[in-house]
Amino acid sequence: MPTRIRKSRKYRGSRTCGYGKVGQHRDQGSKPYRKAGRHKHKWSFVLRYEPEYFGKSGFTSPRGLKQKNRIINVGKLDELANRFAVEKEKERPLIDLRSLGYTKLLGTGKVSKPLIIKVASSTESAIQKIKVAGGEVLMETQEEGE
Repeated sequence: MPTRIRKSRKYRGSRTCGYGKVGQHRDQGSKPYRKAGRHKHKWSFVLRYEPEYFGKSGFTSPRGLKQKNRIINVGKLDELANRFAVEKEKERPLIDLRSLGYTKLLGTGKVSKPLIIKVASSTESAIQKIKVAGGEVLMETQEEGE
């Protein structure tokens, strides 16, 4: 095409070059993040290089349904009994883990004192270790029956 017919020569000095007064031809650059044409003229590219591009896999759990358990191990109970002023029941310190924000008692560690523990849930190994030390575990299901 001869340079005398080109649009750039034709509109030299006209300011808008035929595109109107207020920015009708602005911001028309390429947008690579959109990946347009994946279902149309770029479908062969998808089949060859990105076969898993479309579709879903897996399961995402709704955020509100997850329960958060705050856990504590048996080995920390001696420290809790010394730190907090706990009431005594039958000459054994009573620790209410629910009021401290814990929901589950696990069995890692050792117990040296006989303790009475109130907790929502506990593992079998934790209950055994506390019973061996001379204490007991009060769970929510036991307290409702009393």
